[in-house]
Amino acid sequence: MSKYRSLVLPVAIVLGLIFHHFLAGYNFLVPYLIFTILLLNFVSVDIKKLRFSWLDVWLMLFQIVVSLGCYLLLKFFHVSDMVAEGVLVGVLCPVAASVVVIACLLGANRETVTTYTIWGNMMVAVVAPIYFSFIGLQQDMPFLDSFWMILKRISPVIVFPFFLALIMQYTMPKVNAFLDKYRGISFYLWACAFLLVMGKTFEFISIHGKGNEKNIVVLGLVSILFCGIQFAVGKWLGSKYGDRVAGGQLLGQKNTAFGIWMANCYLNPLASVYVAFYAIWQNLFNSWQLWRHDRKLQK
Repeated sequence: MSKYRSLVLPVAIVLGLIFHHFLAGYNFLVPYLIFTILLLNFVSVDIKKLRFSWLDVWLMLFQIVVSLGCYLLLKFFHVSDMVAEGVLVGVLCPVAASVVVIACLLGANRETVTTYTIWGNMMVAVVAPIYFSFIGLQQDMPFLDSFWMILKRISPVIVFPFFLALIMQYTMPKVNAFLDKYRGISFYLWACAFLLVMGKTFEFISIHGKGNEKNIVVLGLVSILFCGIQFAVGKWLGSKYGDRVAGGQLLGQKNTAFGIWMANCYLNPLASVYVAFYAIWQNLFNSWQLWRHDRKLQK
């Protein structure tokens, strides 16, 4: 089956486009699938090897500084709020919870990916409410209320499976070992989650795109530009710290469902179209990476 896995993403994109209205109704299953995916991967992580590193620092700084810097720069040149806010939320958007699946298939270190998945999401939970206190539609919302809203969206999917895996490693090693045997199915669970996310993405674009075709095109072009930049910078940073693949995936692969939610909740809702397009570009790139990786292995 490994020779077909590079086809999973483009097939999911096509099916999501065709059946988006039907699939969007089942998007509520995605958090449960992601929870299971992370649990199956976290049980195989050596907790003692988790180390906060300078790579984590530079990745965080990129998201924090570049997201706000690009927003202010675009506003200075009188670019529309929709595009500026789209870039802001797109760059700040946390790393995808399922990044561990693709990153490890491509050869990244599991502990490196796990560490930033946790810390990167926690960083966004703190920084995003600060930014949204002076940008967007909810500037009157108290910081703690905004922080709690975002944390509630992150914790069940990221933090809970991590601590559950941690508890099982120390108190239920047999259960932990049993789950570790089935780690391989996480790719197929991720494929199901991705299909549902694509359906929701295309449903969102179809609803919000009517009458805004010109803005949609601009957001699509800007999102593909930043997609390339983030993967390239991430790979460059990762190569400096011994894990080029992890760096690229951790900076380039975004939790687009969460990004769309943030844009709809705090910013101009059309800004979330940027994130929706980003979901397509990042997964087309991941498909190419998987195909290239598998081809190298076959040789």
